Amino acid sequence: MADNDIILKVCDVSKAYKMGATRIEVLKGVNMAVVRGQFIAATGASGSGKSTLLHILGALDTPDSGHVEFEGNNLAAAGNARLNHYRNKSVGFVFQFYHLLDELNVVENTMLPAMTGTSVFGWLAVRRSIRKRAVELLDRLGLASRLAHRPWQLSGGERQRVAIARALINKPSLLLADEPTGNLDSETGNGILTVFDELNRAGQTIIMVTHDNRIAKRAKKTVQLSDGRIV
Repeated sequence: MADNDIILKVCDVSKAYKMGATRIEVLKGVNMAVVRGQFIAATGASGSGKSTLLHILGALDTPDSGHVEFEGNNLAAAGNARLNHYRNKSVGFVFQFYHLLDELNVVENTMLPAMTGTSVFGWLAVRRSIRKRAVELLDRLGLASRLAHRPWQLSGGERQRVAIARALINKPSLLLADEPTGNLDSETGNGILTVFDELNRAGQTIIMVTHDNRIAKRAKKTVQLSDGRIV
């Protein structure tokens, strides 16, 4: 495996939180390498550090020690502007509870990351092409008849598909999913996992957190966290 095949590298990452006078060590020296095009599931019991690790990978949180490298660049050495670009352009996020805005319709929710990452004048220049991409993504995800709907008019599975389209709108190199089927019934959840399978076959790198080993088996590789470490 050549170094240029590695898109993400976790180097001895540790993280602790304080709860009153108690210090809780969540991650204790985690190391891992993610090869471009992999579909990895991170499993473990509640409190094992799965979501904390995912948040650190996406630069939503920072480690107490150690660091994360994306395409060979240390995120700890990046300034705010570069980190914002990483979060907006390089990484797509899919969460358990969708986080869609009820005041926006399906297309507008999907376009939101592209809009927030562009200046006002820049947005006027690219708005039509971004809307076209949003509609194409939603059509690909089976939502062509839901474009004008608001999130509250959709089923849970449909809302999660909108969230996936939103995560993909900026063509991220990395898709991070935190319990993406955790709020869905098994049949609907299987549909979401099928979407991930298709994305991965098309070359998308995916890291998915789940506590369910049956869901983890859909990934191409599984890593297990226990007591803050990969075992």
